Amino acid sequence: MNQNKPKKGKPIEIELKEDESTGTYSNLVMITHSPSEFVFDFISMMPAVPKAKVVKRIVMTPDHAKRLANALNDNIRKYEAEHGNITSKEKFDMPYNYRGPKPEA
Repeated sequence: MNQNKPKKGKPIEIELKEDESTGTYSNLVMITHSPSEFVFDFISMMPAVPKAKVVKRIVMTPDHAKRLANALNDNIRKYEAEHGNITSKEKFDMPYNYRGPKPEA
């Protein structure tokens, strides 16, 4: 049996709680990993504010992280086909003082 394909059958019911429905703004993501997991720290940085804040942390398996990367690439291709290439005019210096989570097994 191929485990990469979802099982056919009943659709999955997905609940979106009201407090999550407006989303969380992030303009930076720092990614760290260990042999067993990827950790995505979504950060909000505001102009003239010296301290950025982690607003969400998502932890997933390497398999799911790769699926996320593939889905994101697919959606970016679709977006650019409809709206044109995404270009960034801003130069961003990474905050190298951010250490993120310590990898653990």
